[in-house]
Amino acid sequence: MSEKSKKNQTIQYYDQNAADFVENTRNVDFHVVQDEFIEGLPAGAKILDLGCGSGRDTKYFLEHGYRVDAIDGSAELCALASEYTGIPVKCQLFQELDASEVYDGIWACSSLLHLSYGELDEVLYRIEKALKPQGILYMSFKYGVFEGERNGRYFLDFTEEKLEQLLKKHTSLQQLRNFLTEDVRPDREERWLNLFLKKINS
Repeated sequence: MSEKSKKNQTIQYYDQNAADFVENTRNVDFHVVQDEFIEGLPAGAKILDLGCGSGRDTKYFLEHGYRVDAIDGSAELCALASEYTGIPVKCQLFQELDASEVYDGIWACSSLLHLSYGELDEVLYRIEKALKPQGILYMSFKYGVFEGERNGRYFLDFTEEKLEQLLKKHTSLQQLRNFLTEDVRPDREERWLNLFLKKINS
């Protein structure tokens, strides 16, 4: 399957299952990780929610006084997230991110995992460019080495070792810490690799 068809298949999945996805993720309590992210940001910081899904995290950051831009590749999720958060959510692919030193923080919760390894490598350069110096990046992936189609969506899983290899090319992103968490949804038993990074030079 080509890169484009994998991408389209995943977006089509979210368009078709948007209401169910929102119902399963919007009310999940994720404040411990959200709070760790915003603790590293200045007051009133500008945040990009990269792949905002249901809008859960965008709304949390807005309610805590931050300025937030939100994007997602699924038009259906964008519509639902816009309605929920009260801000316009832009329908955009991660590969279309084109900003220069705009954001104090970029939040990519369970979103970049739908890219292939090569696509993620490219998008990380775009993220580095979009972050201000000392800006914070959070991202999370399912834990493992799998890469391919799973239940109608494309997934790229990561272990610590696989992540180290990827980040070798991204020298301006300093790893602050990584940690494993259990899935916060009650019906799931998956583990997640969470990562905080800081942009150390412009």
